Amino acid sequence: MSRKAVSAKGAVAVGPYSHAVEAGKIVYLSGQTPIDSATGKLVEGGIKEQAEQCFKNLFSVLDAAGLTPDDVQKVNVFLTDMNNFAAMNEVYEKQFEAPYPARTTIGVASLPLGAMIEIEMIARISKK
Repeated sequence: MSRKAVSAKGAVAVGPYSHAVEAGKIVYLSGQTPIDSATGKLVEGGIKEQAEQCFKNLFSVLDAAGLTPDDVQKVNVFLTDMNNFAAMNEVYEKQFEAPYPARTTIGVASLPLGAMIEIEMIARISKK
């Protein structure tokens, strides 16, 4: 089975995977860490800055797929420190409008490149 891959200029892949894959009316976005595509390095700052960069990268992928944040149905957030939950939530709340997508937040031991956060999304194609 072939995959319809989506690549975005504003997102960085640190491994052998696509930024997103379209499967029928569903687009699965790979997890994005807070890498600044201009420098190829993690953004400086704390969890808020890292969460903002994750969303910037993800929204770049959504745009490349012809989608917007309104098309996002599910979000998975991975945090290396659950004490950062409230601060992440502050950033998260500004990214979407109610009704918000379904979401899961999971505490993990570590993430690639020492990131504090990684976010992945599932979106639905409402047009076409």
